[in-house]
Amino acid sequence: MRAVVQRVSQARVTVGGETVGAIDRGFLVLVGVAADDTPQDGLYLAQKIVSLRIFEDEEGKMNRALTDVGGKMLVVSQFTLMGDCRKGRRPSFDRAARSETARELYLAFVAAVGELGIETAAGRFQEHMLVELTNDGPVTLLVDSRREF
Repeated sequence: MRAVVQRVSQARVTVGGETVGAIDRGFLVLVGVAADDTPQDGLYLAQKIVSLRIFEDEEGKMNRALTDVGGKMLVVSQFTLMGDCRKGRRPSFDRAARSETARELYLAFVAAVGELGIETAAGRFQEHMLVELTNDGPVTLLVDSRREF
């Protein structure tokens, strides 16, 4: 699994004009699922992201995690994170999981974040979504369960 983590002061996702998920301070996490991912990849990613210390402490250093600041997480599925742009001009999505598997692992990731004590909101899987955010910093990180890019 691959994730783009953005520290935000607010974020929301809408589908067809309806807000389906919104948070204030926390993380907007875009998640892509690879064909060979397992539930362990999702658990690793959830634990890693929740424990990232990228909020500033009283000295201005990134030293606080999501739980330390009472932050929330908005999770949005994004299969295009599995796109391979190394050849040609059209990305290849051969590494992306099939929708049934991706949905299951995406929902398991959202559940794992909740089980770690983080209030979560989520987009709708396999829907056209509009995502709005205010990136705080800006701070944006890439996290991969394979620990490689």
